[in-house]
Amino acid sequence: MDDLLLRRVRVGLAGSLSDVRIEGGRIAAIAGPGQAGEASEILDGHGGTLLPGLVDTHVHTAQWSAARRRIPLGEATSAAHTVELVLAHLLAHPAPPGELVLGAGFRDGLWPDAPHKDLLQKALPGHPVALFSADLHTLWLSPAALKLIGREHPTGVLLENDCMSATAELPVAPDDVIDGWVADALDAAAARGVTKIVDYEYADTVTDWRRRLARKPLPVRVSCVIAKYLLDTAIERGHRSGDVLEGSGGLLTVGPFKLFVDGSLNTRTAYCVGHYAGTESHGLLELPPGELEPLMRKASEHGLSPAVHAIGDHANKIALDAFANVGCAGRIEHAQLLRSEDVARFAELGVVASVQPAHQPDDRDVADRHWHGWTDRAFPYGALHRAGVRLEFGSDAPVAPLDPWDAIASAVSRTDDDRPAWHPEQAMPLEAALAASSGGRTSVGVGDVADLVVTAVDPVRLSPAGLRDIPVTATVMNGRVTYAS
Repeated sequence: MDDLLLRRVRVGLAGSLSDVRIEGGRIAAIAGPGQAGEASEILDGHGGTLLPGLVDTHVHTAQWSAARRRIPLGEATSAAHTVELVLAHLLAHPAPPGELVLGAGFRDGLWPDAPHKDLLQKALPGHPVALFSADLHTLWLSPAALKLIGREHPTGVLLENDCMSATAELPVAPDDVIDGWVADALDAAAARGVTKIVDYEYADTVTDWRRRLARKPLPVRVSCVIAKYLLDTAIERGHRSGDVLEGSGGLLTVGPFKLFVDGSLNTRTAYCVGHYAGTESHGLLELPPGELEPLMRKASEHGLSPAVHAIGDHANKIALDAFANVGCAGRIEHAQLLRSEDVARFAELGVVASVQPAHQPDDRDVADRHWHGWTDRAFPYGALHRAGVRLEFGSDAPVAPLDPWDAIASAVSRTDDDRPAWHPEQAMPLEAALAASSGGRTSVGVGDVADLVVTAVDPVRLSPAGLRDIPVTATVMNGRVTYAS
């Protein structure tokens, strides 16, 4: 592995100007300008700030890379408007006859009308159309798309398990095409300072990433999450969470074992103690304790750490109870609504709160409507931080962009537009938000793994809005420059 010299960088927030020499993938020296020695490769940091490399702890990588090529529907204000956006896109970019039309990013939690297959049939008669919600928990299909996967459905709007199984049955591009899309998406992530992702794709991630690494060097490390249906396969392979996959040069590791307790806020399937406003529904319990705990116990006994999806407050209680009963540590993914008495339990049980702060400004309006009266304990990052809980930030891409600076800015400001902060008591300090986006790393020192980012501006000098658009000068992963502006 070649050596690298980073010249003229300020080490850490408000740090002093230094040179940093890297050897063998680790930091070998930090000294004043011109005093750290020489190297075969030199990168000038132009006085930028050197920080630990950024980590996105929740990505659906193949879906994110594909979503970057789908019709964007994030601006849709109704089902009818969604159809208009699809038609406008196809007018500008006609699809070949019979080709599956794919759109992504709609949020129907505040719509005045309901999506239905007949709307798509009327607009595009006989054409297969598949539209994904922003949270990936709803799939809206036309009659032709339903026929394509051999299904019948009264509305064409599939939720939760139906959505995910139907998604897996839709036609997909060949592996080499998807791998090319993934490579492009990872390069874009590296350009924002990302040095590691945790891939929650509902697939055999271990096999997929071994294939991708064999084809092309990766700009990021990847933790390969084990899907529920692959538990026995992972056990037969001898996989244990945290293990480095053989032949990957340390870039691929086995991730946690993923389980779902409930659904999502936007589909009103997050499982809550109270009723959703104006309804008698508590949401959807996907995996009751009697099924959840045996799976967690089996995984834990074989060295696989559980990662439990829980969004509603009742779902989070069930997940925490399961961790207590099984007696293992792990992580809860999302933790968007918590009972006050459950906040400290994360720390007591050693459970990581793996959260996605960009969801908070995205979902504040739908939370105000459907979680009315509960929002003081929604997206409670400040409370979790004050309770000493380990927080780790992700994007849930494609639900939000794969950009940790978006998460950091949202966690610090609790807004992403001109409106005042939403429940500012749940904001986090910048230093804590940076650590949550850096795998817990809080500093850069000699001996550290050389997963690093250089920002053109010191983050402490920026407003929260400025943080979201901070320019990145360079990214280094395992001592190798993966991005330079």
